[in-house]
Amino acid sequence: MSSVLPRSTSPGPVQHNTWMLAALAAGFLLLAVPTVMELASDIWQTDEQGHGPIIGAVSLWLMWRARRAVIDAPYQPANVAGGVLFVLAMASYALGRSQKILQGEVIGLILAAVAMLLLLRGRQGLRAVAFPLLFLLFLVPLPGVLVQAMTIPLKTAVSYVAEVLMHYAGYPVGRTGVILIVGPYQLLVADACAGLNSMFTLEALGLLYMNLLGYTSKLRNVLLAILVIPIAFIANVVRVMVLILVTFHFGDEAGQGFVHTFAGMLLFGVGLVMMLGTDNILGRVLGRKHGARQS
Repeated sequence: MSSVLPRSTSPGPVQHNTWMLAALAAGFLLLAVPTVMELASDIWQTDEQGHGPIIGAVSLWLMWRARRAVIDAPYQPANVAGGVLFVLAMASYALGRSQKILQGEVIGLILAAVAMLLLLRGRQGLRAVAFPLLFLLFLVPLPGVLVQAMTIPLKTAVSYVAEVLMHYAGYPVGRTGVILIVGPYQLLVADACAGLNSMFTLEALGLLYMNLLGYTSKLRNVLLAILVIPIAFIANVVRVMVLILVTFHFGDEAGQGFVHTFAGMLLFGVGLVMMLGTDNILGRVLGRKHGARQS
């Protein structure tokens, strides 16, 4: 006598995972939307943090590109690590939201995304989107105290180098602190022209460049990441020199108009060209073994 065992109708781990994903995604959106709206209406309207929407869009695109690797990752949830991290994330978000500290809100949301990946897929799934999540840290506004402490020395240094270079080029340029005297005009080197935020943004651009190229050499990646800092400084000097030349030849109105905005775009153009050149030099110096890329 034979009998047929009934097929189990209990949901497997994938089904449980789907329901958990839907619930966590809905909750995450309820927390994220108000923060994103606040960023869009305030911080992202400033020159210093205007790169925010681009950072967010690029991060989402990188996550979408890596979605297959997350889906194919083995179902090995890290419940303890994910649970602890989720509690810390909610504490950071709640503190930031209640005290109007955007840094706490954004960091809390990023940590919550990491925790959900640990709970839903495990460490291998998290590893597949580690860079896009780290890239989201560039959405976090820099603390005002740090920006103020670093900006003044940076502006002074940029002003000094620009003055020296323009003087050797034969232009009548003088300097008092961060005010450049260009013929009959005075040009104030503002925070956006030579501050920490522009270096922060160019560092993000450099890290994205390295991720897209996919070098396997840690030495090459680390060196390029470090060299982005002086590259950003030089790009800021070029930006100020362009404004000096425009102001001297075409007047103060030209220097403060469209050309001022164009000089901001020039900053990133110069930075990108210098990164490409620096990367090429590193490839020649370090040799072929440091030029291998991920397949």
